[in-house]
Amino acid sequence: MSTSDRTPDAGEFDTSHSIAVRKFNRTHGLIPPAVEDQDVQLHRCLKQLSQKQNPIDKYLYLSGIRNTNVHLFYRLATNHIKDIAPLIYTPTVGDACLQWSHNYVQPEGLYLSYSDKGHIASILHNWPYHAEITVVTDGSRILGLGDLGINGMGIPVGKLALYTACAGIRPEATLPLMLDLGTGNKELLEDPLYLGSKREKVSAQEEREFMDEVMIALNERWPGIVVQFEDFKNPFPALERYQHKYTCFNDDIQGTGAVVLAGIINAVKKSGVPVKGQRAVFMGAGSAGVGVAKQIVEYFMREGLTEDQARECFWLVDTKGLVTNDRGDKLAPHKVYFSRNDNGGKQYKNLAEVVHYVKPTILMGLSTIGGIFTPELLTKMAQWNKHPIIFPLSNPSANSECTFEDAIKYTNGTALFASGSPFPPVNYKGKSLQPGQGLGTILSKSTVVTQSMIYASAQALSTALTPSERSQGWLYPEIARIRDVSVIVAMGVIRAAEEAGVDRETRIEGMKDEELERWVRSKMYDPHEETQRVEKEVHSYIKDVVGNGVGGSHL
Repeated sequence: MSTSDRTPDAGEFDTSHSIAVRKFNRTHGLIPPAVEDQDVQLHRCLKQLSQKQNPIDKYLYLSGIRNTNVHLFYRLATNHIKDIAPLIYTPTVGDACLQWSHNYVQPEGLYLSYSDKGHIASILHNWPYHAEITVVTDGSRILGLGDLGINGMGIPVGKLALYTACAGIRPEATLPLMLDLGTGNKELLEDPLYLGSKREKVSAQEEREFMDEVMIALNERWPGIVVQFEDFKNPFPALERYQHKYTCFNDDIQGTGAVVLAGIINAVKKSGVPVKGQRAVFMGAGSAGVGVAKQIVEYFMREGLTEDQARECFWLVDTKGLVTNDRGDKLAPHKVYFSRNDNGGKQYKNLAEVVHYVKPTILMGLSTIGGIFTPELLTKMAQWNKHPIIFPLSNPSANSECTFEDAIKYTNGTALFASGSPFPPVNYKGKSLQPGQGLGTILSKSTVVTQSMIYASAQALSTALTPSERSQGWLYPEIARIRDVSVIVAMGVIRAAEEAGVDRETRIEGMKDEELERWVRSKMYDPHEETQRVEKEVHSYIKDVVGNGVGGSHL
């Protein structure tokens, strides 16, 4: 091996590298001479970040670091995850997507256009890394913002950045993937700066044929790659078509449902109301709403209810009111499962009417209608329940059904609260109140993602609370502990994969929990150790070169 032919990677311009490493990487002289401590690097980053005036500027600054010094970026993210996560994902990523084409500076991820049909496999070979997980979107329903076309690339980029920071998936093993299948957004089609194809959205049949080629090509290029579908307007066809053939899942239907279920498990226990007494009103009956509800149905069944009894605990509300069999309109197929037949012919036309009719114990929001959980409804929830469960899950923050402050204020501090967007702590009566299945799937080398694995991730997350967190009434673990929590979730998913017989990683067969935990941790990427790892590799290489009598003047 000769280092004279090496071209430095962008991530090798790291001021924490020793002179020997810089010489090896051929970056010596291309960066300032000081060999910095990692803490000094982070201090500079935080200082520069604090000088940015608004979240989108901070997002762009952080994106620049991720693309030029990836390990520094993840050291910053893991050390300050509570502050950095809202800047690299929700709520800031919504604005980043809206401005994606206008702010475009450098390539991030891979784009596959409909015009590439028939050549997808060759394009995947342009990706220079070995991918183990990909987040795929067509941009047709980004957060609560609608059809953003290829501007939705911020979602795969941001989601995978969180997977690396929080779950320890190596950054080079992640593939943000955008499917450019056209857009129905007229404003984008008329925007001269829009970077996507200037064409209307392809037909459902054309999309299906294109997706077939994508899934085959992905698994030929990287056998067993975990495929996460994200923010498709209609996510059901792809999941139904591929879930029993490939290692894939849909985040809106399954991933969101699993995370919400973990909170619901803890909230139901804290509420003091048994599952048979729970009444859940969902504002939002789209794919995410139905996916979340179905996850909770399974939990209720595991707690002793029949499937019919569990399903009857749910009332779903869409833009036309309560979803019922006799409403007079043709229901979308995914809504039929929860459609009510016990409304006595009466139609309830909005959320307020449904809430007063049902008197729910759980109020769940996946509607993207900001503020629809009004002070009146929140007050009523507290009148009907000792501890009402309030989950406004829409994002970004402007689309949240209510704020944490309002939930606490109008329920007199009794609400069991979780949200889809971050909210600041609230001071109430002198007290400050504060509001990982991908890794396990990769490590177990699962052939498919089973429902038992999805449920296991939720169950594991629900058990990850410390005694201190439980005593404070938290429904989810502190985000600062996210990497430890990811280990717990990964172990739960691995065990579920083993029980389902879909795991292929023979090295972990028969491992006890303590041994499995050590193994999982050993597989997690740690950006703090990267400098030391490179130092060892370079010094080992130099030793071999010298020992073999091979010269290298720049070494």
